[in-house]
This record gives sequence, C-alpha cells and structure tokens, in this order.
Amino acid sequence: MTRNRLPLFALLACFVLAAAATPARAQASLGKAKELYASANYDEALSMLNALGSSNEETDAAAVAMYRVLCLVAVGRTGEVDTAIDRLVAQHPLYRPPSDEMSPRIQKAVSSARVRLLPSLVQRRYEESKTAYDRGDFAASSAGFKWVLSALSDPDISYLSAQSPLSDIKTLSLGFRDLSTSASLPPPSAPATAPPTIPQPAPPRIFSGDDGDVAAPVAERQTLPEFPAQLTVSRNGVLELVIDERGAVESAVMRVSMNPRYDRLVLEAARSWRYSPATHGGVPVKYRKSMQIAVKRAQ
Repeated sequence: MTRNRLPLFALLACFVLAAAATPARAQASLGKAKELYASANYDEALSMLNALGSSNEETDAAAVAMYRVLCLVAVGRTGEVDTAIDRLVAQHPLYRPPSDEMSPRIQKAVSSARVRLLPSLVQRRYEESKTAYDRGDFAASSAGFKWVLSALSDPDISYLSAQSPLSDIKTLSLGFRDLSTSASLPPPSAPATAPPTIPQPAPPRIFSGDDGDVAAPVAERQTLPEFPAQLTVSRNGVLELVIDERGAVESAVMRVSMNPRYDRLVLEAARSWRYSPATHGGVPVKYRKSMQIAVKRAQ
C-alpha cells in the first residue's frame, strides 16, 4: 500500500515545483512594468521589461524599449542609456515617445539620436524599395516608399528633407510610390455582358530590365537639353522610354516631373535619340527603359 502511494506523492510534488517555476515572462506585462516604474520599483520594472523582450505589437515593443531607457536612467546605469536609446530608434524609427513620460533631458537625447540615425535608415529603406521596384515587387516597393516619405516628414528631420541627398530621395520616392501603387492595382474586370470580340494579333512584347535574357539598348545619340533658367535648387526626374526594334524612341513619358518647361524640352529631345536596339536571342526587340535625370545647381 505504501509503495503505491509514494509515486503519487512524488508526482504531486513535481507538479507543484513546475507550477512555481512558471517563467516570469508569462506573468510579465507592459502594464505591470509601468506600475512598478510609477511606484519607484525601478529594478523590478527593468527585470520585467527584460523578460518581456519584443512584443508582437509594434507600439508595445517600442514602449517596452522606451521604458527600459527610463528605468536605466532611474537606477543610474548611465553608461547603458545611450545604447538603449540608439536601439529604440534603430528598431522603431517612426515611434515618437510621449513627451509627458520623459524628462526634457531624455527627450533631447532621443531627438538627437533620431537626427543622427534616421537619415541613414531612410536611405537604406529607399534603396531596398527601389530594388523591390526593379524586380517587379510593386506591393513591397509601394509600402517602402510610403515609409520613406513618412519618415522624411518626421519633425526631427523635416528640415533635412529639404537638403540633398534627402531632398533627392523625397522627389524620387514620390514618383516611385505612385508608379508602384499603380502597377500593384489589379487590372479592371471585363463587363459581365461584354460583346464578343474579334481576335487580334498580340502586340509585340516590350522587354525591360526585369528580363534577364535580353541585351539592353546602347545609346548612340542621347543628349539632354540645358536647363532653360538659372537653377536655385537641384532637380531630379524620371524619364521612361520605349525604344523600338530599329533603335528609335517610340514613346517618351516623364514619370517624375522636374519642371513643366524643361519636361517638354526633354521629351522633344528624346524623340531624336538613337540607340542600338535591344536584342533577345540575337533578334532586335522593343525595350522599356527608365532613366533618372538629375540637374545640379551650379556651385
């Protein structure tokens, strides 16, 4: 009888120990950490925030990172504060901590970190978005360019967005955002009672840089006109060409405008440009070419 009861007792003891060893993370929450911070239990709040780690919700994860900064300041671990602020900005670039929860000194430190880190984060996100656009992932590029424009409007760096290179990135992001959004829209559905159509021969395929097995056209005559006025700021634009099988420019469109008058001059000049045509398997083909145009202010 005794031998039968002992394993049951041992099993119950193990269950009690396992329940007592529940990870702190299961009991931790941002709300409880805030309560501990408000009651000046900074070490306990910091331990709970470290147990929380990264939340699935972006705003919660950013708030956890922010309260870690506040707790580090409160417990006097000043050597770790700057690193924690940089991590907060790097991981949550668009998050702006509530000003009523931070001292003026910490507000200034966070703002300084944003001014220092956001420009490089913006440039990196622009390059990633442009790469997504070039490979035809228009949904990703559209989201990326929208993020870039949102970051450039941030009050901490808004004054920098009027200066190169961020001003150039802003101009190009506006154009590529619109192109990405348009390209990602589904084609319009055909009317339910559409009349029968007579089959038409398919138009010639237009190749582009997304086609890895095509040799791009090579410019033989491609000269841009001079800007028709004195430049006070540098300007950037995007010109899209369709070059036919003979190397002539079939169509030209300014996808990102630089100046209405200069746009017309560029389009007029583009009609006379000549290329060695693109080839696919040694056969001349039509090709869509996107060009970035930059006119710099004279120094």
